Amino acid sequence: MQITAAEIAQLINGVVDGDSSTIITAAGKIESASQTDISFLANPKYLNHIYDTKAGIVIVGKDVVFDKPVQSTIIRHPMPYYGFCVVLDTYFNPHQNRTGIDSTAIISESAVIGKNVFIGPYVVIEDGATIGDGAQLYAHVFVGSKASIGQKTIFYSGVKLYSDCHVGNSCIVHAGTAIGSDGFGFAPTPDGSYAKIPQIGNVIVEDSVEIGANCCLDRATMGSTIIRKGVKLDNLVQIAHNAEIGENTVIAGLSGVAGSTKVGKRCVIGAQVGIVGHITIADGTQIGGQSGIPKSITEPNQQFTGSPAMPLKDAFKSQVILRNLPNLEQRVRELERIIKELKQL
Repeated sequence: MQITAAEIAQLINGVVDGDSSTIITAAGKIESASQTDISFLANPKYLNHIYDTKAGIVIVGKDVVFDKPVQSTIIRHPMPYYGFCVVLDTYFNPHQNRTGIDSTAIISESAVIGKNVFIGPYVVIEDGATIGDGAQLYAHVFVGSKASIGQKTIFYSGVKLYSDCHVGNSCIVHAGTAIGSDGFGFAPTPDGSYAKIPQIGNVIVEDSVEIGANCCLDRATMGSTIIRKGVKLDNLVQIAHNAEIGENTVIAGLSGVAGSTKVGKRCVIGAQVGIVGHITIADGTQIGGQSGIPKSITEPNQQFTGSPAMPLKDAFKSQVILRNLPNLEQRVRELERIIKELKQL
């Protein structure tokens, strides 16, 4: 496939700075791209690469100023990373428009299968399940009874969608993820053991959600565990029963949200964050990696880090004090020595 700079600029509503007839056939990193590659520059730390790159086309911010001549054709865009994503999805996405049903797939006669779907080897679809138009289910996917998958949603190999759980349109779920496994619910008994509490709820995943590999989204005890529109979950994320993740929130790998906690819209949660159950996280909250959240965050658009987490500025002050503790201890010991000597006078 050959694409010109003019075509790309039209696609992303960008402005060409250079030769609009420049042709690319692939995409590459700015530091290693070839003359037939398109790349992008969004992080100022990589600005020096723009002068050496061999990339035929580079998408940059609309206000970027160059100190030296640039050989590449430039396309200016207010959000270059997003513009580059649109180019990748339009021209280079290897998983678009795959169709067909493999002969080894096991599909219930009562399942509803949409048009132009792809159902790979050894997929199992149980009674009453619904698969939307254009959905793609790769090898060994399991879809339980009365579950549903929306239009143009992709399930990669080994995804398990338990019964009565629902995933919306244009979602991506990566290999090994389980949606609808039992919530962690057990009641103490008189003899000190634990009785399992039946988990009779479900999981609802709304549209345009992406879920990484080997995530676990537990079904609700009653009602629903809900992943709202536009959420992005990294690999190995745990969402417990009856939790709710707000629209366009992103959660990095190895993080966990305990039961019945409600995370707001547009939150950014770093890797290895632990959030206790039965609390709320305000819209726009940003939480640094390895933080522990023991109580509700009620004020929106705040930054937290640490374990237990505290406001970002307070955490930085605490870190400064912590680094100085050895010197402070030495000074205290010296003051104690001086005081002791003064008392002996």
